[in-house]
Amino acid sequence: MAGSEAAWQAAEAGAKVILHEMRPVRETDAHQTDGLAELVCSNSFRSDDDEHNAVGLLHWEMRQAGSLIMAMGDRHKLPAGGALAVDRDAFSTDVTATLEAHPNIRIEREEVAGLPPAEWGHAIVATGPLTSASLADDIRNTTGDDGLAFFDAIAPIIHRDTIDFDQAWFQSRYDKAGPGGTGADYINCPLNREQYETFITALIEGDKADFKQWEENTPYFDGCLPIEVMAERGPETLRHGPMKPMGLTNRHKPDEKPYAVVQLRQDNALGTLYNMVGFQTKLKHGEQVRIFRAIPGLEGAEFARLGGLHRNTFINSPKLLDASLQLKSRPGLRFAGQITGVEGYVESAAMGLMAGRMAAAELAGHTLSPPPATTAHGSLISHISGGHLSDDAGDMTSKARSFQPMNVNFGLFPEVEVPRDENGKRPRGKAKKPARQLAYTSRAKVDFANWLSAHAGRAAAE
Repeated sequence: MAGSEAAWQAAEAGAKVILHEMRPVRETDAHQTDGLAELVCSNSFRSDDDEHNAVGLLHWEMRQAGSLIMAMGDRHKLPAGGALAVDRDAFSTDVTATLEAHPNIRIEREEVAGLPPAEWGHAIVATGPLTSASLADDIRNTTGDDGLAFFDAIAPIIHRDTIDFDQAWFQSRYDKAGPGGTGADYINCPLNREQYETFITALIEGDKADFKQWEENTPYFDGCLPIEVMAERGPETLRHGPMKPMGLTNRHKPDEKPYAVVQLRQDNALGTLYNMVGFQTKLKHGEQVRIFRAIPGLEGAEFARLGGLHRNTFINSPKLLDASLQLKSRPGLRFAGQITGVEGYVESAAMGLMAGRMAAAELAGHTLSPPPATTAHGSLISHISGGHLSDDAGDMTSKARSFQPMNVNFGLFPEVEVPRDENGKRPRGKAKKPARQLAYTSRAKVDFANWLSAHAGRAAAE
């Protein structure tokens, strides 16, 4: 995602780009094709609400900046309530074809086993969560950094025609319609209390995938925990997470409130495949089939893909990178995407967008400053470059040790003042939260538009 976006942005700015991709010469444990920007976990870009959600705001900013990833996401969107979900195969195919056709881009299918040599000049390492072992080793040797890795898990995908709709029904939470949606975009499978408690026990007791010795102490990222790890945190955890029943009414038994609900989201344009929302897992394949078929409506489910587990790698960015995403010890060498410590498809692509623009600007003879921290892009750069960690003396050595991957969220933004109403009063109670969210997004849109305009004007002048 990040590499594809970085290549596009740099090429669109006039730079000549060589994009290195090791597949199919060298495969990974999670990819299934050799397409660029393949979605290996969920097919969702999450919320598309650019007024009240930080990731929706990031979508908006990327669209304003001519993002390839967002353009292809919009072209291949699927109904998903308030979220932007995409047909993963069509999306990757279109991204690949678009980059292959660009006159300023050459794609070389080969493994780059170490950091780019100095003679390559400006280079961007956007190897994602599945960086090859040899390149990861070279990064550690160069930076002196180690132990910065975590696991990420993949949710199962089910054939729609094997779901029992005498028990399941279509509905989005609170009937909310999103991009391309109708308000009935998710398949819902209800559980009563006894079924839920039996399910939780099965998850906890189920046979899990074994770790290699060197992987045993690698932490998970809290934003993408395996379903059974969440279950181990307490019997009610899943009911307040991916299995929450709020905003849903069983169409078959409207008078009976489900105790918990499993949701499935459309995964391809044909509507033949649905993924289990939030059901990342490290259960062994046989256990997945046994346990998930105990869910009402999924007794006869056939799986197009079972869940899995892969190891993600990220660098200690606050210690190693500056605000232009360059390695402090080696100007001209940038990092982008999930390897920098952002989490999520669009966050990764956004850092590729920034890295590509910054590298192209330097090649053209000027420096591109990052967007203000009041914007979604700027807040992410501040997070990974350590701006939020520095103390008054600028010493962040000890604090940087606690650096962890992060999705974009309003907690990364500077505080905003909520406007007063016509009576001079600020919103209170339930109105306070959406008003504050709108204040964050309104300020960000103005600041990001000004940043884009200033950059365009400077580039034209030079």
